[in-house]
Amino acid sequence: MKLKIERPLCFFDLETTGINITNDRIVEMAILKLHPDEKIEKQVWLVNPEMQIPLEVSEIHGITNDKVADAPTFKEISKIIYNFIKGCDLAGYNSDRFDIPLLMEEFLRSEIDFSTKNLKTIDVQTIFHKMEQRNLTAALKFYCDKKLENAHSAMEDTQATFDVLMSQLDRYNDLEPSMSFLSDFTTRRKTADFAGYIVFNKEGEECFSFGKHKGQTVDYILEKEPGYFGWLLKAEFPMYTKKILTQIRMRKSNLQK
Repeated sequence: MKLKIERPLCFFDLETTGINITNDRIVEMAILKLHPDEKIEKQVWLVNPEMQIPLEVSEIHGITNDKVADAPTFKEISKIIYNFIKGCDLAGYNSDRFDIPLLMEEFLRSEIDFSTKNLKTIDVQTIFHKMEQRNLTAALKFYCDKKLENAHSAMEDTQATFDVLMSQLDRYNDLEPSMSFLSDFTTRRKTADFAGYIVFNKEGEECFSFGKHKGQTVDYILEKEPGYFGWLLKAEFPMYTKKILTQIRMRKSNLQK
């Protein structure tokens, strides 16, 4: 089944120094850009993370400190990556919970304000887990009868993600091949900050999803406990989460003027 898109869709995968969205860095990024006319572009970048890659992580994806020693930093290529995906929707495997939040952190560190207005995303892992409950290697075997020869290579994983989605659309008649449907279908819970610290309630209000104020609206807590905002900005939360909190606070201040 052909995927119906109105603007380019970028499938992407990140290899990183670890799994901490706030502290870890990208060491490789691959993008498969699908255009509405079915044209495909591919890009791969090795990235110097400006920190040590733990040995146990290198053993997983095969990218060592020596391999990225002469690679550009993310900041040095951030504008190239930004321009390549600007105006596109995004798709990946476990991307809503990991790849997209970490990518947003890298952009903010590079002083690029990536706008998520009107952005739609597809998390292929969510389709797989809702339908079959397995990992990417099993998904490629199940849907495409292919073996993932080089798992944890960014482009191999990106290509596998693309292939799996195309096969999922062919297999499941109740999956509509549109960005709106697939984005809604693969979104576990509507969040304001990607990392999931700020979620929307049934009324569409931003609420905290963690800690002592879990379930409370951000507006209410900022009004009743203004010191909490200062603590959040100093604490180890993703920069994008802090950006969203600041926007909410500024919005509230403007309404009170």
